[in-house]
Amino acid sequence: MAASYALASEFETVVIPHGTFTYQAPGEFLDHGTPVDAPMIQGMVGSGRVIMRRQVSQAEYAGCVQAGACKPLDKGFRSLNSPDLPAVGVSWADATAYAAWLSQQTGHTWRLPEYAEWVRAAADRYRPEGALPSDPADPAVRWLAQYDREIARARGRIKAAQAFGHFGLNALGLSDMAGNVWEWTNTCFVSHRVGALDLAPRENCSVRILAGAHIAAMPDFIRDPRNGACSIGLPPANLGFRLVRENATAS
Repeated sequence: MAASYALASEFETVVIPHGTFTYQAPGEFLDHGTPVDAPMIQGMVGSGRVIMRRQVSQAEYAGCVQAGACKPLDKGFRSLNSPDLPAVGVSWADATAYAAWLSQQTGHTWRLPEYAEWVRAAADRYRPEGALPSDPADPAVRWLAQYDREIARARGRIKAAQAFGHFGLNALGLSDMAGNVWEWTNTCFVSHRVGALDLAPRENCSVRILAGAHIAAMPDFIRDPRNGACSIGLPPANLGFRLVRENATAS
């Protein structure tokens, strides 16, 4: 089973449009210790990059485990082996190990996307965070607005991972972008000090950016956010991934 799931032909891919675009910067932005809205910045994606049309499946990840190249998942996820459901309960380290194994098996270099690449591939499914009201004299104004945002996100939330295609296709034909599986990226978490106290950013690569219905950040070893992992805002429902390949054309 392991070899059958390692073939690159098993994964349909979509070209990530190259060029420059505008998106909201990931990470934390603080002004004198007070959170502020992340700015819009310009990103760039090079040519010749493709991304998997769907996430890696449970059966495909199980093939890597069977081959001895990936760690078995935690109890509660270990028996998941469906070819029609996304692999969940995986950490950044697990996803990176799978990418290395798939690269070795296929002769192509697969990796997790950078957050900017994911945003570009998400196309119409990407939604930047809206500005929150704030009052320098009353930090509670922003805290309460953030609380209301998280309550709205949680309302009607589907928690169980759904079959491929449940959340539809985006404008580029990618499946389930910004569904209920948050996807690991290679982008490190960065804390920015802005405003009058403008200091150099502080990068923490033991915490990675997750892309999904909203942005999140989580330690790279976390497999299940329900176990109390630290996260910005509402924790993701499920942790999964899809991979990018460079110097390639779509299939």
